[in-house]
Amino acid sequence: MQFTTIFFDVDDTLYPNSSGLWRAIKERMNVYMRERIGIAENDVPILREKYYRAYGTTLRGLQEHHEIDVQDFLAYVHDLPLGDFLTPNPLQREVIASLSARRVAFTNADAAHARRVLNALALSDLFDAIVDVNAVTPYCKPMPESFEIAMRTAAETDASRCVMIDDLPRTTRAARELGMFGVLYGQTESSPDANAAFSDWSALPELLNL
Repeated sequence: MQFTTIFFDVDDTLYPNSSGLWRAIKERMNVYMRERIGIAENDVPILREKYYRAYGTTLRGLQEHHEIDVQDFLAYVHDLPLGDFLTPNPLQREVIASLSARRVAFTNADAAHARRVLNALALSDLFDAIVDVNAVTPYCKPMPESFEIAMRTAAETDASRCVMIDDLPRTTRAARELGMFGVLYGQTESSPDANAAFSDWSALPELLNL
């Protein structure tokens, strides 16, 4: 079957984990929880992990249990100099440009952050749309409802014609259960949580038969 839409996660997928950007974002979350919400320092990492596992993102957990300004949180945690972390990868750009399918960034961050990342990686012109955490409110990946909203945004009605590329097994597993082709980025060994896996961008076109 020919895939018609490819959903790309952004953080730790369009750039490698080794960049350190996601670690810096998580540290900004820690500071926000301490300084803006008033959570005790020792409780922050425990709560952040608890919320992440229970609600899909730390943000959704904070919304559920604390009064926070969502847009203030998103702006604060992503306020980082991306040029210090990210470098364009010409091979990655060539590969993504070659894929004969609609390309959509699908992120649990906000669209402003996604656009900044795409610009820093020199990929912004290759994406047809961004589906962010605001677009799928009150859901987020890996909730099934978030995938359904993403598909509607991409004008897709058939999950089997969609690909989800993500670095998190729980996301590729959820996509696969919905009927999408789940591709795990960052490892090469097969996983029960995904239909396929890759770490070298040059392998992607053959993997998708595109």
